[in-house]
Amino acid sequence: MCVTTPDVHTAGEAPVFRLAYVPGVTPSKWVRIWAERRPDVPLELIALDVADCADAVGEGRVHMALTRLPEALRYGDARQHHTIELYEESTVVVVPKDHVLTAGEEMTLADLADEQFLWPLDEPLTVPEPPGAAVEHRPETTGDAIELVAAGVGVLLVPQSLARLHHRKDLVYRPVTDAPTSAVGLLWPAPTTESADEFVGIVRGRKATSSRGRTDEVPKRSAREKAAAKRAAREAAGKIPGKSARRGPGRPKRR
Repeated sequence: MCVTTPDVHTAGEAPVFRLAYVPGVTPSKWVRIWAERRPDVPLELIALDVADCADAVGEGRVHMALTRLPEALRYGDARQHHTIELYEESTVVVVPKDHVLTAGEEMTLADLADEQFLWPLDEPLTVPEPPGAAVEHRPETTGDAIELVAAGVGVLLVPQSLARLHHRKDLVYRPVTDAPTSAVGLLWPAPTTESADEFVGIVRGRKATSSRGRTDEVPKRSAREKAAAKRAAREAAGKIPGKSARRGPGRPKRR
């Protein structure tokens, strides 16, 4: 059954736009711009795991999800939907502070061939050909995997933002230059509503005065009006003489 997502949910009489976001992603800048442009529609942030985003969008519980792609689509049914990728994240390996790998500033997958890897069930990163050997136990979340890295059970490949989110003094991370990267993007149901289009415009840097925004449409000028405006601008800049200059001083006006 297809679920139609309303443009905004309502809390009493007040409309609300619900945006899901996943760990490591920081939507604060876009939320601030939304508040400036749409003070009539509060934006409600919903923290979700990557695995829960597709179902939340498909069931209409959120209007849009700021999540990791395509990982989010592997876990649930977003039904008819749209996606756009916003940026890619570097991949890092998280290791204990005294690990031999900390000697280098960066490394390759070949450098990790002898390591034991933890692969959490929430899988924030898709690695088609995993390096090293997999630890038999799979922790539920990336946070749980970080705890096991600190305990010396294995090492962990994650997007850099998650390594920062779970930073600990006894752990360090290093970039892995040839590892698959993770994409952060938007996931939202089809058809696109006005509010969803507004938020897409914000994250893409669309100005508030864009013709696709909510501002009143500016009437188009005729060709004569455009030519007159262009000539006036050139006269003001002194690039061509004005009418009074063409007549010259003392020249009588025609009757």
